[in-house]
Amino acid sequence: MNLLDSLGSLRSLTAGPWIYPVVATSILLDVFLPVLPSGFLVITAATAAASATAATPDVPSLLPLLLCAATASVLGDFLAYRLALRGGARLDRTIARSRRLSMAQERLGTALARGGGLLVVLARFAPAGRSVVSLGAGAAKRRVEEFLPWSALAGVTWASYSVGLGWLGGQWLGATWFSAGVSTLALFLAGGLAAYLIRRPAEAPAPAS
Repeated sequence: MNLLDSLGSLRSLTAGPWIYPVVATSILLDVFLPVLPSGFLVITAATAAASATAATPDVPSLLPLLLCAATASVLGDFLAYRLALRGGARLDRTIARSRRLSMAQERLGTALARGGGLLVVLARFAPAGRSVVSLGAGAAKRRVEEFLPWSALAGVTWASYSVGLGWLGGQWLGATWFSAGVSTLALFLAGGLAAYLIRRPAEAPAPAS
């Protein structure tokens, strides 16, 4: 496939206003189904947007794509939080049986109690981290004003990074599948770094002199 064919197929996949609800639905649901390719969809649409000209009005626009991705991310987090908040004893038992969920719930509670929600932002990039944190916040009965602002910051940060990756990749490497793949790899690398930072044990306080 030559460059023009690749560009045409990428544009055809993302052409039309339907790309926005598809992206939003994928992001909204991947808090429950982390296997959904929401990040790849955002990057692919942003890569196509990098080739936009007056003659190609059908490619996605960056600002609507960014708003769509960020809003869907926050709504998905809030939906998972509310479901976990109302989950009751059954969900509590499920979390108690999962070492990963229990540790995430404990660390999230500590972070929010100290007034810092960096964990929520990092978890948005880590594989399945968004699910663990959103469900953990609800199960731990954290107040919505403690969780939601950090969730909004996480959604905007993740959406901006994903859209920016796709657009920059399209600018530097052309609006091709190769460019979208490279940008997606960069998103995965950020996710790996976020997972490492989340799992890294907190430093013990220095002994008093």
